Amino acid sequence: MKDQKEVNKRQKEFYQSFKKNFATKLWFSLRNGILTNFRKSVGIEGIIINQHAEWIGDLKGKKVLDLGCFIGNSLSMYLAENAAEYVAIDLSDNAVQQFNRRLKHIPSANAYAVDFLAEEFKENDFDLIYAYAVLHHFKDVDGLIKRLNEKLSDKGRIINYDPTKTSLPVRLARSLYRPFQSDRDWEWPFDKKTIRKFENSFNILERHGILGKSKWFFLLNLLPIGEKKRIEIGRKWLKEDWEKSRISDERLYSCMQLTMFMEKKK
Repeated sequence: MKDQKEVNKRQKEFYQSFKKNFATKLWFSLRNGILTNFRKSVGIEGIIINQHAEWIGDLKGKKVLDLGCFIGNSLSMYLAENAAEYVAIDLSDNAVQQFNRRLKHIPSANAYAVDFLAEEFKENDFDLIYAYAVLHHFKDVDGLIKRLNEKLSDKGRIINYDPTKTSLPVRLARSLYRPFQSDRDWEWPFDKKTIRKFENSFNILERHGILGKSKWFFLLNLLPIGEKKRIEIGRKWLKEDWEKSRISDERLYSCMQLTMFMEKKK
C-alpha cells in the first residue's frame, strides 16, 4: 500500500493541474467523440444514476462516504442532504474547497482533502460507500478491498461505477495507448481477475454492464438508415447489455463499464 500512497501523491498533483499530454488528450477526444453522442441520445447517464438512486434507497440514520467526490458528482448533493452523516473525500485540495462551499448549508456534511489509504483518514462505520469512477484508480486491489472492509459498518454497502478492459477490442486499444498515457500509474480498468476478487470478497446484490454490444453503435452511421432508427437500435442494444450482463459473465465481459451494488460479508 506504500507504493499506492506514493502514486496517489502524483495523482493529486495531476488533478490539481489537469496537465494531460498529447496522447492523453487525443485518447479522450477520440473516445468521447465516438461515444458522447450515443450516451446523450440514449440517456446512459440517466440510466446509471437512476439505478444508483434506487440502490441507495432510504438514507435515514445512515452514514455515507462519497469516495473521490471531486467537486461533487451527480448524486453528491442528494447523498449530503439525505444522509444522517455525509463525509466526502478527494485528493484535490482545490476541488474539496469548491465542494465545501456547496455543502456549507448542510451541518451534517463535510468534504476533506485526504487520501483514502492514509492513516489520517480515521472515519469508519460507513453504511454506504459511493465510489463513482474511483475504484479503478487503485492498482492494489487486495489492499483496496481490505481498506473498504475496514471502513464499512457490519452491513455496509458499496456502489461503484468503473471502466473495464475485459472486452478484447477495448483491451487492445488500451494496450496501444497506455505507454503514452499521462495518468497510466493510477488508471487500472477492471479485468476479469479484479471483478472476481470483488465477487469473492463481497456479496454482489446486483450488477450491470454498459457498452457491450451497444459500443458498436457508431457503426450504424455507415448504414443507410435514419437517425430515429439508429437510436431505436442503440437503445435496444443498451437494454440487452444492461439486462443480460446482470446474470451472464460473457455479456458482462463484453462491456466497457461496470456498476455493482455490493454488501460486506459477515
